[in-house]
Amino acid sequence: MIPLHPALPLSLTLDHPWVLLLLVLLPVPLLRWPYRASDHPALDQVPPDGLSRLVDLGLRTAGFCAGACLILALAGPVGGGQTVTRQGTGANIVLLLDRSSSMDNSFADQQPDGREEAKSATAKRLLLDFVNRRPRDRIGVAAFSTAPLRILPMTDHRDAVRAAISAMDRPGLAYTDVGRGLALAIGLFDERTAGESRALILVSDGAGVIEREVQAMLRSAFARMPVNLYWLFIRSRGSNGLQDAPADGTADTPQTRPERHLHLFLQTLGVPYRALEAQSPQAVADAIAEIDRLEAKPITYREMLPRRDLAPLFYRLAAVFTGLLLLAALAERTLVPAGAGRLPLVRSRWERR
Repeated sequence: MIPLHPALPLSLTLDHPWVLLLLVLLPVPLLRWPYRASDHPALDQVPPDGLSRLVDLGLRTAGFCAGACLILALAGPVGGGQTVTRQGTGANIVLLLDRSSSMDNSFADQQPDGREEAKSATAKRLLLDFVNRRPRDRIGVAAFSTAPLRILPMTDHRDAVRAAISAMDRPGLAYTDVGRGLALAIGLFDERTAGESRALILVSDGAGVIEREVQAMLRSAFARMPVNLYWLFIRSRGSNGLQDAPADGTADTPQTRPERHLHLFLQTLGVPYRALEAQSPQAVADAIAEIDRLEAKPITYREMLPRRDLAPLFYRLAAVFTGLLLLAALAERTLVPAGAGRLPLVRSRWERR
């Protein structure tokens, strides 16, 4: 790997380095130039011309560079592909998005009629604003409905993050497998984030029953990978809150009150946990602003740069130098005195016998 510049992370690698053996042929144009011989017998008596010598050197150099660029292009040059270390202020964040069909309803738990946004549309709009305000975060995105979905690994590429969030208002499915969604989301973190701020933000308007084996798996996962856990509970108006105790005589089970029991379960994971309830778009905005305020610490992370094919660049450079040689060839002139037919006398001013 050859660094292109000490200040740049981009480096040059070759897919076919054996092609560089052809570079031994490049000095040939510098040693002997294939000039055509002139038929004028007194050309050697012409005084030395500095401009001609300069043109001669330029043409030799152009031929050398054209050959070098062609050989480098054939060697398969590739830029990037290495790991770089970056630093910033922010957090390592995983967004876990609820894609169940209930998120497509408004806060009144009805189909949007144009006067009120769907809960998914509100969440998308405010999360995009959240991401735009935090340019130094590494963000991963996961979703869940009938099954968990790994959408985007941890990255600082904002276009990819925005695209992943923008897809959350597509029509969802019926069920809410929040337990396996949490298990997938915690798996997006890695050991490289140890000692830095890590936050898992669950964005959901409901919950489902988490099986016992999934509960045990989640306790083990959160013990290995401690994070700050937030539940942005987008609550439909008139529905039960997370803190609301059931009325006397009312069943209090995970089947009848899944949101309440998910809240109680998350409190037992042994990690900092905060539930933020929102019953309106403004309340959602306030909750996201609170998370924005809490998650801002120095972070250091590594990232693999994408590979970039540099062969077209060297082909273009070779074309430029070859074009200079072509222009020089087209500039050659043959002087034919009157009555001499087509006898060539002087080919060009920079030729020598």
